[in-house]
Amino acid sequence: MSEKFKNVIEEVKNRTAKFDPTSYNGFLAIQVTLTDLGEVFYIEIKDGKMSIEPHEYNDRQANIIMKSDNFIKTIYGELNTVFALTTGKLKIEGDLTKAKELSSLFKGGSR
Repeated sequence: MSEKFKNVIEEVKNRTAKFDPTSYNGFLAIQVTLTDLGEVFYIEIKDGKMSIEPHEYNDRQANIIMKSDNFIKTIYGELNTVFALTTGKLKIEGDLTKAKELSSLFKGGSR
């Protein structure tokens, strides 16, 4: 696991620290594939608990595929997801609605 990948995971954990997973109704399992690092991690909300782990998630609802720098820009609102999709900087496999729900985890705050 590269240092850059560890930093991405840490950024995601920091960015979601204020999110209350008990406020999420249902189940969410999103994998993030970082194309430039060749690494994957997942974000899961289940039974009122959130997990962010550096592993593949076989039963994921969606897979977000993009470069690590663009992913970080996206979670901080510095890269618009619609723009990223239309310009090929972001690819989503699976349930687009579930992938969109992921953005609710990253509301508020800045770098």
